[in-house]
Amino acid sequence: MADKFKPDDLVELKSGGPVMTVERVNNLHSGEVSYGCSWFAGAKDSHKIFAEAALKLADVE
Repeated sequence: MADKFKPDDLVELKSGGPVMTVERVNNLHSGEVSYGCSWFAGAKDSHKIFAEAALKLADVE
């Protein structure tokens, strides 16, 4: 099964928050997929790993 997102995709949390860039895809031994994302909070570069179920493609034009 193909991953839902790929590196350089713009995503956001389903619950809201900043637009993030997918940096890497983590295929876990359990069969689940998580995504390493980065975003800017002001001038600070932030990074975190999110479960696939928590993300959606960002609505950017």
